Amino acid sequence: MTLLTPIDTYTDVFLLNHPLVSDSLSVLRDKDTPCPVFRQETQRIGEYLMIEATRSLPTIEKVVETPLESTSQTVLDPHHHVVICPILRAGLGLSDSAQRILPKATVHHIGLFRDEETLQPVTYYNKMPQVSNPQQTTTFLVDPMLATGGSAVAAVDCLKETGMIASNIVFVCLISAPEGINTLKEAHPEVRIVTAAIDRQLNEVGYIVPGLGDAGDRIFAT
Repeated sequence: MTLLTPIDTYTDVFLLNHPLVSDSLSVLRDKDTPCPVFRQETQRIGEYLMIEATRSLPTIEKVVETPLESTSQTVLDPHHHVVICPILRAGLGLSDSAQRILPKATVHHIGLFRDEETLQPVTYYNKMPQVSNPQQTTTFLVDPMLATGGSAVAAVDCLKETGMIASNIVFVCLISAPEGINTLKEAHPEVRIVTAAIDRQLNEVGYIVPGLGDAGDRIFAT
């Protein structure tokens, strides 16, 4: 049984409903939570999110020999390539969680920062290789916050330039704003979004409210 609740406004936008997630979010939102605890709870929610986000991965049936008899077991398709792509730097806070859930995945990075005056994304790192088999590749794009949506759109643009297919890209985040969801879905409607919270709105400087502040600063104590 999935714990993901689809959001009616768009297809393929899902909210993870679980009391453990809500409990961890309360710790992340608290302005007095110290960095080590903040990082720990980020990783905890990240694992919950990734478990649910990976439900769409293709599977095959495999015969397994137990100590008693043969049995058929559903397993991940070994021919399907899985990529984890954190958006630097805050996305690194979810990268370890994603790798624990998908230890065989390839990890690539996209470096983006938001110009605080224009609120537009600026790319400073991109070493993404060309995809040899896009139909058989799923990419999990991870970033704690989906705020204005500018960085998410730019990251998906980068992925598509390598040959990746938008419908095989899953954006995984802790907290999202309606504005960010709208921006990403309008630019790339095929991208699936999995989030632990959809907050009220953005403030005048593009931060999610109530939110949790700057995720990158709180993860890395900067």
